[in-house]
Amino acid sequence: WEETAGANPPRALMTPRTADGRASRNTPRQLAEGGPADFTRRKPKCVEFGLRRAQGPDGGFSASKYSHIGGFHATSNVQAGKLLNIPIAGTHAHSFIMSYTSMALVEGVKVKRLKGGAEEMVELLPLVMKYREELGWTKTNDGELAAFVGYATSFPNVFLCLIDTYDTVHSGLRNFVLVSLVLDDLGYTPRGIRLDSGDLSYLSLECEYVFHTMADRFSRPFFYDLDIVASNDINENVLHSLNKQGHGITMFGIGTNLVTCQSQPALGCVYKLVEIDGEPRIKLSNDIEKVLIPGKKVAYRLFGEAGWPLLDLLVDSKEVDQPRVGVRTLCLHPFMEQKRVAVVPKRVVKLHHLVFDGKNGVVPGQDSTLSETRQFVNDQVNHTRPDLLRHVNSGEYKVSVSEDTFRFLHQLWHTETPVRELR
Repeated sequence: WEETAGANPPRALMTPRTADGRASRNTPRQLAEGGPADFTRRKPKCVEFGLRRAQGPDGGFSASKYSHIGGFHATSNVQAGKLLNIPIAGTHAHSFIMSYTSMALVEGVKVKRLKGGAEEMVELLPLVMKYREELGWTKTNDGELAAFVGYATSFPNVFLCLIDTYDTVHSGLRNFVLVSLVLDDLGYTPRGIRLDSGDLSYLSLECEYVFHTMADRFSRPFFYDLDIVASNDINENVLHSLNKQGHGITMFGIGTNLVTCQSQPALGCVYKLVEIDGEPRIKLSNDIEKVLIPGKKVAYRLFGEAGWPLLDLLVDSKEVDQPRVGVRTLCLHPFMEQKRVAVVPKRVVKLHHLVFDGKNGVVPGQDSTLSETRQFVNDQVNHTRPDLLRHVNSGEYKVSVSEDTFRFLHQLWHTETPVRELR
């Protein structure tokens, strides 16, 4: 960030952008890692689960907003979903399952029948027990099965269950199947299950196998479309590992490592003075990356024939020759003259637009809607070279300066550097 006015920016300008930038920047990386290694499978979606881990008084709301901008498909934060018109996704907690102690708690509970005759209220438990006997799954946890029946009566249209409270494969998964068969008989379409512990690769594939077996045995195609949601400290490394191992997961619920940005808890940006009263200023340092490029500049993104951005170019705002499509442009490394390249861009995009004009305040007409901002971010990610998104040994994106800007930088550097005298 650059400042061309005389006053230092208030901390309030930096702090929110740091927090918001973490979530929106972290999101595309996790989306990239969440893609399937087996391209015959559907690409998993990502849902923001970070409400209880987000930091600050409005951290949960901001996490939902900026993860949505970054590309996440939904949030578990109901209030943020309602206020921002973001899809809401989630399920019950383990404590909900544990609160059911016996089948007696759901005796007599009913759901409206949507198919197979007149709309009537139907008692769920006897139908569930019938399937339980037919499949021979009589040893599943009774309290868990009761909880699923109770949940199905309240949310028959969005029946998605957390299945790892007691035994994932031999109880939770089976109890979900039993209730799902009954809901399907009544005209409802179950949504799926969530895994929150254990070997996510093995368990997801085991669940997928059971679903496909049930689909074939009972001729119930909805089993092929069920979501398998995985949570439990998901981060980029876990996503990368799951893709290498193979899995049946169709949705990732990511919380702590998204909203707190485990991999980079602070946004590495600075706000420095580069010009005052029209006079360019420079800050020197023994660390080359901390040397400022002086003067007010315009940033451009230059695209090549393949459609990918080749590099970003910083040009002094007073330069006559701004980059143009089809015109050869010399682009230099800011500090190493021998590192240079000539670019003939197929497309040139100006990156900066004035949104706040000092004493004149906010520039009208520059605000974008949340959906427009989300689409913009999505377009930027889709136009990023794949090597830049690699988990290991990712490529380096170039930021260059024009020839005039390079010359002026090193001239001012020379002028402002005192000459030491040795005796």
